Amino acid sequence: MIILIHISIALFSIVFATYQLFRPSAGKFPVSYALIGATLVSGTYLTVLNPSRLLSTCLTGLMYVGVVTTATVYAHRKLAAQNQ
Repeated sequence: MIILIHISIALFSIVFATYQLFRPSAGKFPVSYALIGATLVSGTYLTVLNPSRLLSTCLTGLMYVGVVTTATVYAHRKLAAQNQ
C-alpha cells in the first residue's frame, strides 16, 4: 500500500512542479517542497523495508529529485524575473 502512496505522491509532485514552472506563484512553493519531502520520506521508508533493491531505488530517486528540483529552480527564476 505504501508503494502506491509513494508513486502517487511522486507523480503528483512531478505534475505540480511542471504546472508551477509554467505558472509560478510564491504560494505554490511550500506545496512543492512538501510533496518533495513526502516523496523522499516515503522512498526512504520503502528502501529501509526492502534494502535489496537499494541501487535501482537510489538511481530512480536521484532522477526524480533532479527533475523536480530543476523545475522548481526555474520556477523561482521565472517568478523573480516577473517581479523585477
